Amino acid sequence: MDWIDILEKSIWFGFGALGFAVLFNVPTRTLLIIWILGAVGGTLKLIAMRYGLTIITGTLLGATSVGLLSIVAALNRNAPPLIFSIPAVIPMIPGVFIYKFILGVITLSGSADAENYASTLNHTVSFATQVIFILVSIAIG
Repeated sequence: MDWIDILEKSIWFGFGALGFAVLFNVPTRTLLIIWILGAVGGTLKLIAMRYGLTIITGTLLGATSVGLLSIVAALNRNAPPLIFSIPAVIPMIPGVFIYKFILGVITLSGSADAENYASTLNHTVSFATQVIFILVSIAIG
C-alpha cells in the first residue's frame, strides 16, 4: 500500500465520519473535529496494517486513538465525547467481512453438497470470528 493511497483513504475515512455525523445531527461546531478524528483513526489503522499488524490490532489502535482524542475534543468544545467518537469509528466497521459472513450463512442454509459444505463452513466461521474481534476492538477503543 502506497503512502498516497493511505492519504487518500484517510481523507475518505474522514468523509465517512462526517457523513455519519450529519446523519446523527450533531452540532455543526463539531463537524471539523469529527472529520479529523475519522481521518486520524482510519490512517492509524491503515499504517498499522501496512507494517504487518492484523486488521484487528489496527482497528484497536485506530479506535483507541479516536476515543482518547474525542475526550480532548469534548473538553475543548464543551460537548459529550460520544458526539465525537461514535461517528468517527463507524467507518472502521468491517462491512466486507460481515457481507461475506452473511453470504456464507445463506450458502450453508441451501447447500446439500458435502464437499463444498466443509470449506464454506470454514470460511463462514473465519469471517464471523474476524467480525466479532474487530467489533470488540472498536468497543474497547
